[in-house]
Amino acid sequence: MKFSFCPDPTPADWLVRSGAPDLRLITFGPAGFEAYARLRYIPDPVRLGQEEADADVPDDHPSDIAQARRTLHRLAPFTNTPDECYFCVWEGYSDIPLPPEARLIDLPHRRFALFRSRLRDIDHWEADFGGGQPIAPPAFVWPADQRWCFTSDVDPHWAGIGAERAAVDALVADPRLDVVAADPAESQPRYY
Repeated sequence: MKFSFCPDPTPADWLVRSGAPDLRLITFGPAGFEAYARLRYIPDPVRLGQEEADADVPDDHPSDIAQARRTLHRLAPFTNTPDECYFCVWEGYSDIPLPPEARLIDLPHRRFALFRSRLRDIDHWEADFGGGQPIAPPAFVWPADQRWCFTSDVDPHWAGIGAERAAVDALVADPRLDVVAADPAESQPRYY
């Protein structure tokens, strides 16, 4: 297994003590980053009241974890600690087994188990947690130097990213990603 359970929850203290409003914290991470963005797993809704099942998505559309992986690889140059990263798994994912000894980290409306690994080990996410099957992306990912934060909450159709402007610009400019700049203080598009 590439990901090791982290029994010491202190690396997540910056999330727990961030003071960010509840919804903002679990969808964009802590406040204070220079720029924010959204990785759209599927396109934003085009009409009021649209349901996620009605999104126009081609059959060969990449999975959420494939898109998250590509985004995290793109963020790798924007940290000095790619070999020391933290990954949170939401306790509510029925397809991801958590160690019985896991001390869960409490954030607003969610609890997570904390794991540690190298950023490039995201390539082994499904093998380590899903028995090789596609599974949900990590709920949070951040490098030890806290230069960025990737969040993928269970409810929205997108993942939030906080980082320096150059990192967000690189994500937005990548034609293999559907990333748009975002303001966490504003209401975000959502499906019903």
